[in-house]
Amino acid sequence: MPRYGVFGMKPIIYLALGTNLGDRRANLRAAIAALPPVVHILAESPVYETPPWGITDQPAFLNMALKGETHLAPLALLAHLKHLELELGRTPSIRYGPRQIDMDILFYAGLTLDTPELVIPHPRLQERAFALVPLADIAPAFVHPRLGRTVKELLAECDTTGIVRLE
Repeated sequence: MPRYGVFGMKPIIYLALGTNLGDRRANLRAAIAALPPVVHILAESPVYETPPWGITDQPAFLNMALKGETHLAPLALLAHLKHLELELGRTPSIRYGPRQIDMDILFYAGLTLDTPELVIPHPRLQERAFALVPLADIAPAFVHPRLGRTVKELLAECDTTGIVRLE
């Protein structure tokens, strides 16, 4: 695996941000503000209100996607994001349950990775309209390295019922 950050080589990454507890807009702003300098943000999607996924008896989420670049290798980036989530008020909870902030790596350049700690691309991205809708705003032509299909093509097969773009 290449060493990232050497000679200025910084891979393009795509992250998903989500929140459904507290001041949701403030949670997203705090997450965006916490990412630099480790993640240099190149583009932000609009914010969408989305119905909960997995466990449906919880508040609606605000979701967005970010395009950035980083000097961190994938597992180090994951550790950094999880640390930031805790700093921003996330507390351990049930899987797919309510959360103050959630930051997921959707894509890391064209890399595919499958470890116990991290799978890239995000393993269920193609099923998750709440992630694909904002991602399609900033990366519609990005090709999923495992599925060989663009973000826009993946989104076309998802149910986007209940997803509303916020101003």
